[in-house]
Amino acid sequence: MRIISGKFKGRRLTPPTNITARPTTDFAKEGLFNVLTNYLDFEDTTVLDLFAGTGSISLECVSRGCPHVTAVEMSEQHIGFIKKTIDYLKVDNLRVYRSDVFRFLTTNHEAFDFIFADPPYQLETITELPNAIFQHKRLKSDGVFVLEHGSKHSFETHPHFIEHRHYGNVHFSFFQ
Repeated sequence: MRIISGKFKGRRLTPPTNITARPTTDFAKEGLFNVLTNYLDFEDTTVLDLFAGTGSISLECVSRGCPHVTAVEMSEQHIGFIKKTIDYLKVDNLRVYRSDVFRFLTTNHEAFDFIFADPPYQLETITELPNAIFQHKRLKSDGVFVLEHGSKHSFETHPHFIEHRHYGNVHFSFFQ
């Protein structure tokens, strides 16, 4: 896992072998952030990273200058790795919460400029995620929500869908 750009550019972080998360590939992450530069000014962007896993997307956002990043993850092992990385990099603008994502969306009342979700591709409720984001008003009016998913899902009929990109087997649906 590598940080692509920003103040931590080129840093390689190696999650322990007991981590079960599937980090977004460096190739896909680089493509994603190239597209996001058309939508966001990272230095003014608040971020919500759902199903944070190893924290790869959160850390990329911190590296690019995002002032406020929130990561939500259920696994204690994954959270432990993210917290070790926060300490190692001396990051002070990344908060990590242990929570079910759908519960977090219901109980937290912040709105964000950029929301990223990388749920397990086999998650039965993956198709409910865009509705939950918009129903609970977690995305600011000019913000962007990106959902990473496998090829079996399509979100092109969702009323907030704006574009789809894929990099190998990694698919991103963009919503506004």
